[in-house]
Amino acid sequence: MLYYSGNTRRIGDVDDGSTVTDFLPAERARGITIQSAAVTFHWPPLGTTTPTKRELPRAQVIHTINLIDTPGHSDFTFEVLRSLRILDGAVCILDGVAGVEAQTEKVWTQANRYSIPRIIFVNKLDRDGATFQRSVKEIGTRLRGFPAVCQIPWWAGGKGRFTGIGDAVNLCGLEWAEGGDGKAIQTFTLDGLVEKDPGLREELIQARIALVEALCEFDEELLSIWMDCNDDPMQVPPQAIRDSLRRCIADGSGKLIPVFAGASFRNIGVQPLLDAVNDYLPAPIERPDPDITLGSEEHSLSDLLNGKILTDSSDQKALAKRTQSTKALVAQIESCALAFKVVHDPRRGVLVYVRVYSGSIKKNAATWNTNLHVMERAQRLLQMQASDAVELQQICAGQIGVIAGLKHARTGDTLVAWPGNNPKSGPPAPLNTLQLRPIDVPPPVFFAAIEPNSLSEERNVREILRMLLREDPSLHVDIDEESGQILLSGMGELHLEIARDRLVNDFKAKATMGDIEISYRECVLAASDTHRALFDREVAGKKGKAACVATIEPFDEFATPPKQDYTVVREGNHITLRVIGSNASDGPLGSSALPLDLPLPKIREALINGAVAALARGPRRSFPLHASHVTLTVDPTTDIFPSETSPAAISSAARLAVKAAMQDVFQNDNIGLMEPVMNAVISCNEGTLGAIVHDISSARGGHVMSLESEGNDDSSDLPAIDPSRIYAPADPFASGGSLGTDGPGQQRQVTARVPLKEMVGYLKHLRSITGGRGTFVMTVDKFEKLSGPREKAV
Repeated sequence: MLYYSGNTRRIGDVDDGSTVTDFLPAERARGITIQSAAVTFHWPPLGTTTPTKRELPRAQVIHTINLIDTPGHSDFTFEVLRSLRILDGAVCILDGVAGVEAQTEKVWTQANRYSIPRIIFVNKLDRDGATFQRSVKEIGTRLRGFPAVCQIPWWAGGKGRFTGIGDAVNLCGLEWAEGGDGKAIQTFTLDGLVEKDPGLREELIQARIALVEALCEFDEELLSIWMDCNDDPMQVPPQAIRDSLRRCIADGSGKLIPVFAGASFRNIGVQPLLDAVNDYLPAPIERPDPDITLGSEEHSLSDLLNGKILTDSSDQKALAKRTQSTKALVAQIESCALAFKVVHDPRRGVLVYVRVYSGSIKKNAATWNTNLHVMERAQRLLQMQASDAVELQQICAGQIGVIAGLKHARTGDTLVAWPGNNPKSGPPAPLNTLQLRPIDVPPPVFFAAIEPNSLSEERNVREILRMLLREDPSLHVDIDEESGQILLSGMGELHLEIARDRLVNDFKAKATMGDIEISYRECVLAASDTHRALFDREVAGKKGKAACVATIEPFDEFATPPKQDYTVVREGNHITLRVIGSNASDGPLGSSALPLDLPLPKIREALINGAVAALARGPRRSFPLHASHVTLTVDPTTDIFPSETSPAAISSAARLAVKAAMQDVFQNDNIGLMEPVMNAVISCNEGTLGAIVHDISSARGGHVMSLESEGNDDSSDLPAIDPSRIYAPADPFASGGSLGTDGPGQQRQVTARVPLKEMVGYLKHLRSITGGRGTFVMTVDKFEKLSGPREKAV
C-alpha cells in the first residue's frame, strides 16, 4: 500500500525484516507485529487525479488514509483493542491456506462490539493449499456474516498459477505481470475474456448474479434498481452496486461482508483493495457520533457542541440563559481528542498518539486532561510514518497524529484544547469532566518476577517499569509485601518475553526476569466460629480503640442474603456488614448513638478496608483468599467508644477479627488451594485431533467441552448462515475433504477448560504435535479448587 501510494520507493518484506511498520528490533527478529504502527498516505497518489471533479467515481478522488497496522498474536490483544476503539473502518486479512482462525474470530467479535465497518481480503492465494472457496464458506459459518464476493481468483489456464482476479462489480479481469512490482496490470472486459479465459468469464457472470442477489436481501434501494433493469443483474450499474455495498456495511453490524482476493507477496490485488477502502469504508464524518460523559451523565459529542445538553428547568428564562451560557462555553473548545497509545521514543521522547474527534489541535495549544485534571502544552505535533515523523502545525478532526512531550497523558485519556488563561483550573464545570468512552484493559494471565541486579538498581528498574506500564496498560506490576519481590503480569508468555526484551535491551535496565509463575488462591472449606477482636493501642500518639465480630465461610452463590444486610464484593470475596440498630439505607441509626464524626458510611468503609487487608494473605500459603464470605458485625453500644474510636481503629479491629476467623478455619484443616482455569480454543486439522484431545484430557488434567467442525460456534449473537446459500467459486485443485466431509485435512476446533499451570509452554508442544499447523487462543475462566493429587504437586 505504501509503495503504490508513493510513500516508499521499495516494497518491504516481513521475512527479510525490511517492512516499514514492523520497525522494532524484536519485530524484525521474530517476523511478527508486536506493537501497532500508524502511517498516513494518499490514495490515489497525489498528482494522479483532480480531487475537485465531483463527477469522478469515489475511488478516483484523492483520499487521505490513516492506516494502523495491528498485531495478530493473541498475546497482543490490547494493541488491537485500543486501535479498534479509534478506527472508522477495518480491513480483515485472512490467510488463504488457514482460513478463519481462532484469533480472527476473537478480533472480529471485538470489532462487532465497536460497530466498525469491515471488508475482508483473502491473502496468500499463491501458496500451495490455498482455497478461496473454503475461506469464503468459513466467513459465513464462523464469522456469522453473509460474504458478498466482490472478487474471485484468476488461475492461469483454469488451474495452477494464481495470476490475477476477476472483478464482479466492474465485470472485468485484472491480470498482473509475473515477477513484477505489481504496477503492470492488464484489464480484460467480458468480451476480451472470451478469447483470454472463457472459464473465468462464465464464473464472473455467476459471481455478479450472486453478488446482486445477496445485496438485494439487505438493500431495498438496490432491489428497486434491479427491478428497473428487468431483473437482469448484468444490467445493474457498477456504481449502484458500490453504493449498495457502502450502505450495507455502514452500521458495522457485520451482517454482510464484502470479500476481496489477492496475494500481497506476489503484489497481486493490492491496488483494487485500496480502491475498495475508498469506495466502501466510511469517512470520519459518516461515523456515528462519539459517546461522552459529563460527570455522571452520558451524552453524545454533537449534542454538547450544538448546546443541546441542558439541565431541566421549569423557569423558561433560566433555561434560555443557560442555553446561551452553554453555547458560549462550548464555542471556546478548540478540539476534543482521545489519547489511545503512548510510546517512549529514544530520539523524540514521549509520543502520545491521539485521534481528534472535533476541531483541531494547534501547535503550542494548551490541552486539558479531563481524567488527570492537568493542563499540558502541545509543544510539537507530528504525523507518524511508522518510525519516521513529519512536523505538523495542527491535527484536524478525523485525523490521527502525535503530540510529543506530554508528561502525564496515558492510554484512554481525553484531551480538550482550551484557550483559557488559568493553567490550573482548565475549562469551567462541567466541561472539565468531559470524557470520551475510555479503552477497556483486559486482566493479566501470566506472572513473572523481576529481580534488579543490585539494590542500587531497584529505583531505576521501578522507574523503567513505570514507563513500560504507561506504554502498555495491559501489563501490571505488583510488589509482594512480604518478600519485596517485583511481579510483572501480562497477557501471555510471549507478551512477558517481549516486555523483558524491551526492559533489558531498549531501556537498558540492569535486571533479570524469573520463570513464568501462576497466581494461586486460598479458599475456605467450612464456616468458622464467631470471633470478636478488640483493638486497643496508640497509633501515632493517638489512642485508638474499637471492636468487631467476624465469621468466615465458603461463599454460596445460591443463598439469598437478608435484605437488611449491606454486602459488597471485593476481588472475588463477599463482605457482609451488620451494624446493630441500622437499616439497609445510609440513614441515621435507630436507637443507637454514633459519634458525629463517625457516620454509617465511614464505618462501613473502614470495615471493608480491614476485611480486604486480612483477605489479601491467607493463613496456609499466604495466597489471597477467593470465593469466601465474611460477615462483620458491630454493635455501637459495646464496640464503638466515642472519644477513642477512629476509622483506622475500626479497620484494624475488622482485620484482626477476620484473621482470627481465618486462623480458626486453618487449625481445623479447612483451608483449600485454588488455581486459575483457562478457556482454551485449539485449532487443528482432523489428523491431529485425537492426539490433542488425549494430551488435554490425560496429560494436562483438562476437560474437553466441545469438538467443532469448521467453527460451528454458537457463542455469537448472530444466527448461523447455511453454507449452501453462500456463493464461492470452485477451486480447481481443492480436494472435496476440505469443504466439510471428514478427512485428515479438515479444520477442527477443540474447546477445553485447562489449568493455567499446564498451559505454560503449551504453544511449543502444540506445534510439535500438529507439525507447526496448530494454534490456540486462551482466556481466563475462573479459579477452581485443587484436587488432592494436584494440591500435593503444588
